[in-house]
Amino acid sequence: MSSNRNRAAVLGSPIAHSLSPVLHRAAYAELGLDGWSYDRFEVDEARLPEFVGGLGEEWAGLSLTMPLKRAIMPLLDEVSETAASVEAVNTVVFTAEGRRLGDNTDIPGMVSALRERGVEKVESAAVLGAGATASSALAALARICAGPVTAYVRSEARAAEMRTWGERLGVDVRTADWGDAAEAFTQPLVIATTPAGTTDALAARVPHAVGTLFDVLYEPWPTPLASAWSAHGGAVVGGLDLLVHQAVLQVEQMTGATAAPLAVMRAAGERALSGT
Repeated sequence: MSSNRNRAAVLGSPIAHSLSPVLHRAAYAELGLDGWSYDRFEVDEARLPEFVGGLGEEWAGLSLTMPLKRAIMPLLDEVSETAASVEAVNTVVFTAEGRRLGDNTDIPGMVSALRERGVEKVESAAVLGAGATASSALAALARICAGPVTAYVRSEARAAEMRTWGERLGVDVRTADWGDAAEAFTQPLVIATTPAGTTDALAARVPHAVGTLFDVLYEPWPTPLASAWSAHGGAVVGGLDLLVHQAVLQVEQMTGATAAPLAVMRAAGERALSGT
């Protein structure tokens, strides 16, 4: 990669609490990429075209968070099959020729985070929630789940959305009411994709024999659900695991490095979250 392409950043709104700069800068330091910088910018959907259009040739890539993962797509020259499958781009790489390539590292990041904890294949699974992260969860499950996925949602409209995503992604999605969400805990893998506080009331209903919980939140951590899950002997994968694994892929794509330092990046994230 050209030596003058050494700038990257994360865009979103709100963005002040993003851990991405901590993770990427830790990777640059470990990889000896002394001239590289990684910043954060508060950018909303209305400002996005102007921001991207004004970037110079020193830019190597962008990370996108909410609400920009879909808004960025019309501004790109090419979108990967993975990103197109969920209509969400969280990674943009700028080529030496000036092309803008969009990808989604959340999906393979989820798969990698689960694999790190020994979850390579499951016969069935459950998803709590039906937002944007839930569609990424379904795309990840398309790669590792052999059987049905039950999605626990609050409305028939959300249920219909999840079934549509299932059809599109090749996943046998069945939907159930949020009021029955504790039934999910009998599954070998449960992916909680809901905002902070949503699953707190379910913590008291975790049974004694549980499989793996993937809770995509990372702050505050652990969530009450994750704590209860661990207390009952279940394996827990957290939001920081997802953040680090997807960031590893971003660093590799943007810098050309063959292996980003996952352990170093995770340690940096843990320090940032603990305030040390």
